[in-house]
Amino acid sequence: MSDFPQEDLAIDATGLVCPLPLLRTKKALQGLESSQVLKVATTDKSAVSDFKAFAKQTGHEILLQVLIDDKTTWHFIKKR
Repeated sequence: MSDFPQEDLAIDATGLVCPLPLLRTKKALQGLESSQVLKVATTDKSAVSDFKAFAKQTGHEILLQVLIDDKTTWHFIKKR
């Protein structure tokens, strides 16, 4: 059993810098239904705060943000 939320869609935004991870996230969320979960992998250090601000502005819910290795963070976002 995983300690991570079950995602409905996963996107890889590693290697991309602001604002590209957020733009790809917005586009991916458009294709999801309400309450579905998107997992985004990022390496941009500003992504953690960017995703928190994005969720606050849009009403989506950050379920978890976790550093997987020394560079990669996984963000689990539940669509409103």
